This record gives sequence, C-alpha cells and structure tokens, in this order.
Amino acid sequence: MEICHIDSNRCVVRVSGFDGERDLGSSLGEGGDAEEAEDRARQRLEERNLKGKVSSEPKRNPQPAIKQQGDPQVQPAKPAKDPGSSETNPANTASKIPVQKNEPQPVSTPEPSEAPTDPEDWSEELTAIDLQLKRIGWTRDQEKIYLERAYGHGSRHKLTRYSDLVSFLNKLKSIEAGADAGSSPTPLRRSDLIAQGDEMLTTLKWDQERAKTFLQSKLGASSRQQLSDEQLFEFNMLLEEQLITAIPQEN
Repeated sequence: MEICHIDSNRCVVRVSGFDGERDLGSSLGEGGDAEEAEDRARQRLEERNLKGKVSSEPKRNPQPAIKQQGDPQVQPAKPAKDPGSSETNPANTASKIPVQKNEPQPVSTPEPSEAPTDPEDWSEELTAIDLQLKRIGWTRDQEKIYLERAYGHGSRHKLTRYSDLVSFLNKLKSIEAGADAGSSPTPLRRSDLIAQGDEMLTTLKWDQERAKTFLQSKLGASSRQQLSDEQLFEFNMLLEEQLITAIPQEN
C-alpha cells in the first residue's frame, strides 16, 4: 500500500495486487483514514479482477455426439493416375496455388499522454516557494519536515519532476500562516497519478482522441496538464469506473 495523500480530513492510498508473480494492477481508494482508504482500494481492485476473470473464461460449447461406426468398409483401390494428368502434375498444381504477399503492417506508435512542456528554468517556481514559506512562517527545518512527509526526502532540490515542484508550490499556497509542518495537508503525487492513468488508458485500449473526448465531457479540459491534482485524482477514479464497466463487454 502507498499513501498518495493524507491530511486531517481524508486519506488517499494506492494498493497494488499480485497473484504469485502475476501483476493484478493497482487501484486508488479514498477514506477518512488510511485503513478505510485501503479497504476501498482493495475492494475496487478485487471487483475489477473478479469481472476480468469471469470475462476471460472460455465459453464451453456442448460437444457433438460421436457416431458409432460399424466395421470399417474396405474401399476399393483407386487406379493409378496417369503421370501426365493435370490432376497430379506438380507444375499444374503449383500454378493453381495463389501466392500470398506478406505486406508489412504499419506500426502505430502511441502518442505521449502529456506533452513534454517542462521548462528548463525553474527559478521562478523556486522563488515563489521561498515567498510562500516566508508567508507561512516556516524555517528550513520545518520545510524539511514537510518535504519528508510529502515526498520522502527533506530537500526541494531532490524534486526532479517539474510536476512535483508545481504541486508542492500549489499546496503551499493553500496552507494558512502559522500552520504546523508536521500535520499540514500534503500534495497528491502528480507523477504517480499520471502513471496510473496511463496504465488504465492502455488497459482500456483508448487512443489519445478518445481519452481527450472523455476528459472534455467529464471535466471540461482538453489535457491532463490543465487539471489540478484533485481533478487528476478524480479523472483516475472515473477511468477506474470505466475499466470495471468495460471488462465484461470484452470478448
């Protein structure tokens, strides 16, 4: 189990399942505490895999009755064919066999789910983080405590993904001045949400256009880059519902 988000009001976890060495996938769960969130995530994962197991079972058709044969009758031997006959002439036989041309099939390359638009210069975001920390009143030690809770390490310079840096900044903007670094809400791990969304889109076999249409109809956005962390989490939950619904319709 992996905790994606936790604060005083709710907890979001990600549960992964395995059957021996077979990966059963993962699922998100939300609850008032970690235990409740884990139970919901496990329930969603079990429901998805149960439906997938039922849909993947081969349909058993009744076997036709086998007729009992009597004593085999000896067939009279057929006279040998004239070697010059067109029926047994290898040249004539070969000429009647159509030649199949193996034409190369085009290989479709999946497009990236989000365009690589990360800027090379992060100085503006780092400056904004300093201003937010000053507003809240946190020292470097308090920032370290918060980062360890949110990302597992105590330095913002170890945030190697731009999306994580932005989510850190956005969450700081929502924290009130004087808040405790040890209990303030932490941001959702955006990179993990993107990765899980990609996994579900692949399982659903949706192309980029279908995913975009679904996103527009549900959240009014044309790209996941336009979503907040909370909206991205909501989008993944919607994809899980589609995945659970779609499984029985396969085959």
